[in-house]
Amino acid sequence: MRMKNRFISRQMILESIDNYEIIESYPEDKYLPSYLIYSRYQHTVFHVLVAVDVENMNVRIITAYRPDPKKWSEDFKRRRK
Repeated sequence: MRMKNRFISRQMILESIDNYEIIESYPEDKYLPSYLIYSRYQHTVFHVLVAVDVENMNVRIITAYRPDPKKWSEDFKRRRK
């Protein structure tokens, strides 16, 4: 049941593209530059980590998750210190 509550569908990720906001960038990541993106789908807030392959002109989704309120600010855009 816990996994079902955490599930973020491909539809949610793709349909929320208008709400994307880059909140962290990792230009020197091991394989490709990557970005942590804040997004919303209906009433669900989630983060998507993507790697950008500029040379081949594609974006790869690494992971998507619902941010933990204990680790993120109230707006889920900044990590708590």
